[in-house]
Amino acid sequence: MLRDIKRGKDEQIDAFIALLTRVRPDIIALQGIDYDLRETALIALIDALGDAGTPYPYHFTSAPNAGQASNLDLNGNGALGDADDAHGFGRYNGMGGMAVLSRLPIQMEEIEDYTSMLWRDLSDNIYPMVDAGPFGGADVFEAHRLSSRNHWVVPIGAPDHGTLRLMTFHATPPLYDGEEDRNGRRNHDEVAFWNAYLQQSTSMQPLVLLGTANIDPKRGSGRREAIKKLLASPLLQNPFGNTPTAVFSEAMPDGLQVDYLLPSTDWKVIAQGIETSPAASRHSLLWVDIALRNP
Repeated sequence: MLRDIKRGKDEQIDAFIALLTRVRPDIIALQGIDYDLRETALIALIDALGDAGTPYPYHFTSAPNAGQASNLDLNGNGALGDADDAHGFGRYNGMGGMAVLSRLPIQMEEIEDYTSMLWRDLSDNIYPMVDAGPFGGADVFEAHRLSSRNHWVVPIGAPDHGTLRLMTFHATPPLYDGEEDRNGRRNHDEVAFWNAYLQQSTSMQPLVLLGTANIDPKRGSGRREAIKKLLASPLLQNPFGNTPTAVFSEAMPDGLQVDYLLPSTDWKVIAQGIETSPAASRHSLLWVDIALRNP
């Protein structure tokens, strides 16, 4: 990826930069960007965006669970070292991570990073159980993390608006497992994390919850209870209804709603849109213009 960014001749990267340059969001939560320890690839992408006239002076990223070795047989196939034995599915460390880019200052000291949270520590979790106990055994149950990538709360200083809490995540697809439905259950609980967080939070700061939940409340596979509860939250609004946001196969040409951008009800949504660029991603870019109802 770093090579392709620096070379400046990659069709996907060119399409992505063109899309960002056209939409010009003040803040963007990037999904599926590989992470490296020195943030070399991300900084190269930020530089390329700046060269195209879309500068982002502030950014945040951290290591995702994707590709981090657990040294355990998480998928229960009797072998160690599979991509699915990492704390989050990944063929290498940092595969398909996340990043936040911003024109507004990020309050780095106040960031909440729940990436290492254990699945068993989520209240009312639905961790897969079998006759012998937790799927994978007691050692796996003790160490299995909830996030397949990350769960972050990123405070951003917005002029005339105080602090905006940006909440973002990227859940595992509810597929590619066995009868235990580990991925389906994990996907459900990655979404359910936000239901629990919103219920317990005492902060009065306005928020925007956005990211890839990888679950459609009506179509496709998965356990829908958590996403339905999130969309029904009286604290949030969904400016996009049930509009599909990604096309994964010819079998479902109309796509699925798997990406969400949910401002809290503190905000008035002035405008919104979905920008599709198949050359950049099979996922669409969701955007909103917002202003506080009572500044």
